[in-house]
Amino acid sequence: MTEPEILLDPTAERTAAERPRAARPQRLEGLTVGLLDISKPRGDVFLGRLEERFGERGIEVKRYRKPTFTRIAPTELQQQMAAECSVIVEGLAD
Repeated sequence: MTEPEILLDPTAERTAAERPRAARPQRLEGLTVGLLDISKPRGDVFLGRLEERFGERGIEVKRYRKPTFTRIAPTELQQQMAAECSVIVEGLAD
C-alpha cells in the first residue's frame, strides 16, 4: 500500500487544511490552458516555452500575470482565469 501524498500550502495558514486534489483532465486537446506568471524573474521564459510546446499540439493558451509574487492573485484575476480556462499552469522561477 502506498503512503498518502502530502502537499504543503505555501500560504500563511495557521493550521493545516485538508483539501481534495482537483480532478485532472484526461487530455488537453479541446481545452484552454491558462499560464499564470507570478511575476518572479524568468517565470515568463519558462511559461513562454510551455506556450510554444502547447501551441505545437494545437492547444489554445491564454497568458496571465500577477502584479507581484508577494501576494495571492487578485480576486478579479482568479475569476477571469476560471471563466476563460479549463486548466491553469502556474509558473514559478528565479
